[in-house]
Amino acid sequence: MNQLRQDALSIWRAAVDAVRPQSLLQHAVVVDDSQLRIGGSTWDLTLFDRIVIVGAGKAATAMAEGFVQALDGCLPVTGWINVPQGTEKEIDDITVHVARPPGVNEPTEAGVRGTEAILRLVGDATERDLCIALISGGGSALLPAPVDGITLDDKLAVTRFLSSAGANIGQLNTVRKHLSRVKGGGLLAACNAGDMITLVLSDVLGDPLDLIASGPTVPDPSTPQQAIDVLRHYDPERTLSQRIYDALEKPTAKKIASAATTLVIGSNQTAVTAAANRAIELGYDCSTESAARSEGLAEDVGRALTDRLLGRLNRPDHGIAGCFVSGGEPTVRLCDEQLRGKGGRNQQLALAAYQRLVESELSESQWKRVVVLSGGTDGEDGPTDAAGAVVDCDVHHRIVGQKIDPESFLRRNDAYSLFDAVNGLIVTGPTGTNVCDVRVLLIAPDSRN
Repeated sequence: MNQLRQDALSIWRAAVDAVRPQSLLQHAVVVDDSQLRIGGSTWDLTLFDRIVIVGAGKAATAMAEGFVQALDGCLPVTGWINVPQGTEKEIDDITVHVARPPGVNEPTEAGVRGTEAILRLVGDATERDLCIALISGGGSALLPAPVDGITLDDKLAVTRFLSSAGANIGQLNTVRKHLSRVKGGGLLAACNAGDMITLVLSDVLGDPLDLIASGPTVPDPSTPQQAIDVLRHYDPERTLSQRIYDALEKPTAKKIASAATTLVIGSNQTAVTAAANRAIELGYDCSTESAARSEGLAEDVGRALTDRLLGRLNRPDHGIAGCFVSGGEPTVRLCDEQLRGKGGRNQQLALAAYQRLVESELSESQWKRVVVLSGGTDGEDGPTDAAGAVVDCDVHHRIVGQKIDPESFLRRNDAYSLFDAVNGLIVTGPTGTNVCDVRVLLIAPDSRN
C-alpha cells in the first residue's frame, strides 16, 4: 500500500474513531451527588426510582454500554434496544435485540417484535421512572411499527420505491413518519415516564432532530399532506398500494405526555473536524466542508469533489501536501433491477471521481500524487460488506491492466464489483457508529518543485 493511501485511510479512521459512542458518552454524561448532568442540562436523580433505557440504531449497543458505564450503578436499570446483527453485545439488565441482518438496512418482522417490546416498556413506565432513548443512524429501519391498515410489506415497498427513485433522506422520513406508530414522536407519545431524555448520534446532515431515525421522540413538524406530496411527486401514477394512501389520508394524532429533552452528542461535523486534525498531524494543509443538507446524486458529488482536487493539482504547491475532507450523504439513482449490480453511494461516488480523473488525462507523475477516498462511517455502504472505496494510482493501473470499462459498472450500480477486482474497497465491518459519510482527497507535493 502506497504512503498516500495509508494517509488517506488514517485520516478517515480518525473521523470514525471520533464518533465512537462510548467515548462520546463518557465525556457527555456525568453523575455527581445524585445529579445527572448531560451537556448543559441537569436532572435530580432522587426524583426517580429506576432508569429505563430504550433505543435503536447502528450505534445503539455502544451507546447503551457507554451510558450504563457512565451511570456507575446510581439507579437500577432496565431496557431494550434494537440493533443490527454484528453490533450486538451482552449488557447487564438490557435486552439487546437483533432486529435485522447485516448489510440489509430495511425493517424486518424481528424489528417489529422488538419495537412492540419497546413500546410496552415505555408504556408501563411511571412518573418515578427516567426514560433514556438512545437514537442513532439506521434507527428508522430498526423501529418498524406500521400504523393500522398497512403491513410491513407495504412499508418496505414504499421505502424501496422512493429510494430507487432518488428521494432524499428528508423525503423518505417524511413519508415513513406518517406510516408509523413510533416515528414522528410516536415513542415519546407512548411514554409514561416522568421524563424522557433522548441522546442522538446524528446521521442526518444539519442534525434536524425530527428526521434522525425519523424522530421517534421528537414532535413531528411535517404533515400527512407533505407525505402525500412526496408520493405524488415520485408516484404520479399511484402504483403503490392504495392502503398507503388511505393511511395518509386518515392520520392518527400522537399526544405527548412526558417531559422531554433531546441532545445531539455527535454528528458528521464532529467526524470531519477530527479527520482534519489528523491530516494536519500528518503534515497536510487541510480544508473541510460538512454538508448541511442533501447533496444530490453521488456521481455529481464525486465529480465536483474531483474538480476541486484537480484545481489544486494544477496550481503551484510550494512543496506542501494538500488535503480536503468532505462530509455528507449523497443519493443514488438505481437502474433497472434486472441490470443492477452491487454497490453503495460511497463506491458510486468514488467510481465517478475516478472517471473524472481519467477524463482529465493525468500524467503518470500526477496519478502518483492523488488519492480520493469515500467511506460510510457505519462501515456499511449500501447492501455490501464494504464501507466505501478508494482511488489511487495502484487502482488506476489495475483498471487499465484488466481493461475494465468503468462507465458500464457505474451505469449498472456495480461499483463494488469493479473495486473488488482492483483492491479498491474499504472493508471495516460494522463500526458501531454512524454519522453519514466522510471523503478524503489528498495531493502529494510536486516533486519537481
